[in-house]
Amino acid sequence: MREFENFAVVDWSGQAVARPKGLAVAHASTGRRAPVLLRPAGGWSRPSVLEWMERLADSGSDVLIGLDLSPALPFVDEGAYFPGWPDSPSDAHKLWALVDRLAADDEHLAASSFLATSDVGRHFRQLNNCGDRFGSGRGRLRVCEHGQAVMGLSPQSCFNLVGAAQVGKSSLTGMRVLRRLQGRVPVWPFDPVPAKGPLIVEIYTSIASRAAGLRKGISKVRDARSLDEVLVALGSERHKPIDSYDDHSTDAILTTAWLRGASSNLALWHPKGLTPDIARTEGWTFGVL
Repeated sequence: MREFENFAVVDWSGQAVARPKGLAVAHASTGRRAPVLLRPAGGWSRPSVLEWMERLADSGSDVLIGLDLSPALPFVDEGAYFPGWPDSPSDAHKLWALVDRLAADDEHLAASSFLATSDVGRHFRQLNNCGDRFGSGRGRLRVCEHGQAVMGLSPQSCFNLVGAAQVGKSSLTGMRVLRRLQGRVPVWPFDPVPAKGPLIVEIYTSIASRAAGLRKGISKVRDARSLDEVLVALGSERHKPIDSYDDHSTDAILTTAWLRGASSNLALWHPKGLTPDIARTEGWTFGVL
């Protein structure tokens, strides 16, 4: 298995504004030093995160990047992302292209126009508008999300865009970024792991929280002492104080520390449920066995 010298986690946001408050980026090198937040002047925007990753590609930086979003929609359960629609994409790369094309006029790499497409929107639960193809209950899940549930986590359907726990907006805006990085920064498991240069994996911050010892129902860290406790549990040194102990900043820091340690676990790169078809259509959350 390839070894990495650097690790980074992006706590993503699908908020349709120029600089979402939920965007946070942390970085760490090999060893035990605590991850540090990267904060450009004025804060992060989705385009600026994209530009940062493009620079990593240009420099050939040896970095494993964890993105806190779902890079694809459920496919396996229905044999399609959008069953019943002749234009439904056949794999994740084509899905990214579709989202980016239909939302091309949206500012800030948002995805509102994609959802406004009638054949697409009917599959999503939106505010005051639940599509007739959404189904019942919490909505469709990917195979790896069922695996998350087995781990005792609470995965959300990417087709649900309502509520504080929804992940659909983040995922759709993230797909626009992945489309623009295609051919420059590979995304596991959709693409082969390169011998050098950056690589993106999907992460779920709650997996890192559990690995750090936080019990079910308590997955967020909001103070310096608690952050140090989880970092030490993950084999990291204590952190340097930060300006604000908000969920996004602490999630990025602790998950980067987790990713650094987890990246050397060969089993996580070869989960039992990951088939070639799933790798092509749905992808997989790093950390789900």
